[in-house]
Amino acid sequence: MRSLSAPELLGAWERGLTQSLVQRALELLSAVYPQASPDWLLGLSIGHRNAELLALREQFFGPTMAGMAVCPQCGGRLDLTINAAEMRAACAPEPEAEVALSVAGYELQFRHANSGDLAAALDLSDPDEARDWLLGRCLLSVQRDGVSVASDRLPLEVADAVLDRMAKADPLADIQLAVSCPLCNHHWLAAFDIVSFLWREIESLAARLLRDVHTLASAYGWHERDILALSPVRRQFYLALLGA
Repeated sequence: MRSLSAPELLGAWERGLTQSLVQRALELLSAVYPQASPDWLLGLSIGHRNAELLALREQFFGPTMAGMAVCPQCGGRLDLTINAAEMRAACAPEPEAEVALSVAGYELQFRHANSGDLAAALDLSDPDEARDWLLGRCLLSVQRDGVSVASDRLPLEVADAVLDRMAKADPLADIQLAVSCPLCNHHWLAAFDIVSFLWREIESLAARLLRDVHTLASAYGWHERDILALSPVRRQFYLALLGA
């Protein structure tokens, strides 16, 4: 993973303004892996993609992430501290391409969901429908007693076993944080989406960079490319001289 310059970061942010979250994730990874093909990026498992985005977050802002959760029981607001490096280290970043599973007399093979699957499922608003559709898309083979079985004919317990195995084999695909409310002692799992979290941080950084450009260009008449080429330390020094 290579480092991004300020102009490259702003370019990725600008292109992402009209994109979905799935496309924004791929836009960022394309920027740091310029030699990677679009098909390779699209085919990364969601967990592998998220591990790469966590590494990118460390590069931009460091490993410590500050978040907030709302207790579903009492409505209290909790400050959360999340460590990107620890999260990445907790599991293998690249799961097996295909996984075999035997359960309740069924022999199944599946692959992990990827960004292409998520992009294709954007129009499915019902969570159960989206789950069943993704499962059918990721199942490569289903047999019972040597006879092929359609994915939509699987018993619920078999489908649940496949989804559970998927989650264990690619754990960063669905990041759940164990949270405890100090006000009412309620415990729950809170979903954490690195794509939306990182994108909000990049939006804030882009806005700050553009404000810096405006301030320095207005004061000194410099071009945007020259201002962005300054190191952050020198840029802040000039801003301090202006009282900005």
